[in-house]
Amino acid sequence: MTEHTTILDRAVGAVLGSAAGDALGAGYEFGPPVPEPTPILMQGGGSFGWRPGEWTDDTSMAVPILQAVARGDDPAAEATLDGLVGAWGQWALDAPDVGIQTREVLSGLEAHTAAASRLAARRVHESTGRSAGNGSLMRTVPLVLAYLRGDDGEEERLASAARAVSDLTHHEADAGDACVLWCVAIRHAVLHGELDVLRGLDLLAPAARRTWTERLVAAEHAEPVAFTATNGWVVSALQAAYAAVRSSTSLEDALVRAVRSGNDTDTVAAIAGGLAGALYGAPALPEEWRAVLHGWPGLRADDLVAMSEQAVGGR
Repeated sequence: MTEHTTILDRAVGAVLGSAAGDALGAGYEFGPPVPEPTPILMQGGGSFGWRPGEWTDDTSMAVPILQAVARGDDPAAEATLDGLVGAWGQWALDAPDVGIQTREVLSGLEAHTAAASRLAARRVHESTGRSAGNGSLMRTVPLVLAYLRGDDGEEERLASAARAVSDLTHHEADAGDACVLWCVAIRHAVLHGELDVLRGLDLLAPAARRTWTERLVAAEHAEPVAFTATNGWVVSALQAAYAAVRSSTSLEDALVRAVRSGNDTDTVAAIAGGLAGALYGAPALPEEWRAVLHGWPGLRADDLVAMSEQAVGGR
């Protein structure tokens, strides 16, 4: 699967794969499943009139994380988290596609700080009884690039950072658990070229391990479309993404499988693209997709590559 790729190829591939999946799925969001042999195209359109290759909120929220990691900031430090909240708050002022839960959190801030954001996320959770949408999982990929050393404890530090960033907008434990599992799986794929989504189970609370094992095993024996109806929920989104990657033969195939599932296509494909890109590497991304890939704040694929390389090279 990854015989001819390097760790750097796979690290960059995780970021590019996520952005490409986001842009590919943008034109199909909220639509029904798309069966074979109908082609899946990087066509833009959709509910917000995206241009071909334009990424959505999934990648827009990931960009400030990537920028912080490229600068060498500690992703789990409170000052870094403050910066993320500030960047997201500014982005959300004009963005057309902020998720319902995320918008509610960001619009209810008393200040653009991590502490205020966590408090707002808790209030949203308490008022609705749930807060495990897929909006924190969709943006989590760049965190992995800060934790690629082979040192003991790197997985644990990555897990803590993933949960800290998730908690800024998503209070429910399932959201943080999903980010931990996905980040650890992506890190393992980047370093070793192997798919192992069960690897992060020991980093979850003991009571959650059995539940997540059952969820992941269910995804191993299903197609992404099995989770279409509820893929706005972080659990179903992760299951759909895992199903797409596990049965894929290439990066393009993984993203197409994710988009075919329908409904929240951009997010499922962005999530799938992070792991698939880590497995297959940046050179596996179709050149015609890379050439048109772009989005907020005026960035293109080459900018994502440069920041990813800086993030990896500075570690």
